[in-house]
Amino acid sequence: MENILEVSGLIKRFHGVVAVSNVSFHLKRGEILGLIGPNGAGKTTLVNMVNGTLDPTEGDIVFEGQSMRGVPAYRRAHLGIGRTFQVMKPFPGMSVLENVSVGALFGANGGERNLGRAREQARACLEFVGLGKRIAQHADALGGPDRKRLELARALAMKPRLLLLDEVMAGLNHVEIEEVIEDIKKVRDQGISILVIEHVMKAIKSLSDRVLVLHHGEKIMEGGTDDVLRDSRVIEAYLGHKRQ
Repeated sequence: MENILEVSGLIKRFHGVVAVSNVSFHLKRGEILGLIGPNGAGKTTLVNMVNGTLDPTEGDIVFEGQSMRGVPAYRRAHLGIGRTFQVMKPFPGMSVLENVSVGALFGANGGERNLGRAREQARACLEFVGLGKRIAQHADALGGPDRKRLELARALAMKPRLLLLDEVMAGLNHVEIEEVIEDIKKVRDQGISILVIEHVMKAIKSLSDRVLVLHHGEKIMEGGTDDVLRDSRVIEAYLGHKRQ
């Protein structure tokens, strides 16, 4: 399969501290790549560089054959890179529908700036994630699980070809995790390539075609999900013991 994303030699330094060190990987079109590692491994920093929130110190990111050097985050959104955030921050004072409409207005079709079409797109995404009956509610009144669903809906409304998911299952119970896993599979079935950061190993095993492991900002392994999760280096650095 053709690669939709190619990352080469990515380095990020913060005042001399190396947060990401010479990381290279690729993501195939229509693939789900799991990104795992202990807290502080550099996972979110890596995603921030892919979507343009942070500029890399060194290295290159190529999306759909185009280098992203110097391309700001809003332009990457227009090109088809969408994401969720680990810390959920709905736009305060705005309804659930209005929050997701923002994603539609500033995503891949953002140049159109058509509010009516954005609202239609937002409604469809909210139905997809199970928030269709809460569109008029203030977004900042949602509980944690529904805020996670709102984050996913807002990212989907951007019409991404590449979706970056940063711990969308954190804080969810077993039933809710199963629901989100099924939603993500449906997203992939629509032809969207996905990079997912997750600590829930059940989700990583169920979703990932391959897994990339970071530790202290360095890539320690990349490969098939079963092979990676059985590897002694990954067990020592992250899992702590063999998971069944």
